[in-house]
Amino acid sequence: MTAGNKIFDDMSKLMTNAMGVAQGAKTEAETAMKGFIDRWMADRDFVTREEFDAVRTMAQKAREENIALAARIAALEAKA
Repeated sequence: MTAGNKIFDDMSKLMTNAMGVAQGAKTEAETAMKGFIDRWMADRDFVTREEFDAVRTMAQKAREENIALAARIAALEAKA
C-alpha cells in the first residue's frame, strides 16, 4: 500500500513541477512576443495616441484660425 502511495506522490510532484515549467514557459513566450511587437512597431514609426491627439488639436486650432482669417479678409475686401 505504501508503494502505491509513493508512486502517486511522485506522479503528483512530477505533474506539479511540469505545470510550473509550463507556466514559466508561457510567461517567457509572452514576454518575448511583447518585445518583438514593441520593436516591430518602433521600426514602423507609428505615433503614440498622445502624439496623434496633440497633432489633431493643433490642426483643429489652425482650421479655426484659417476660418477666422478668411472671414476677416472677406470683411476687409467688402469695405474696399
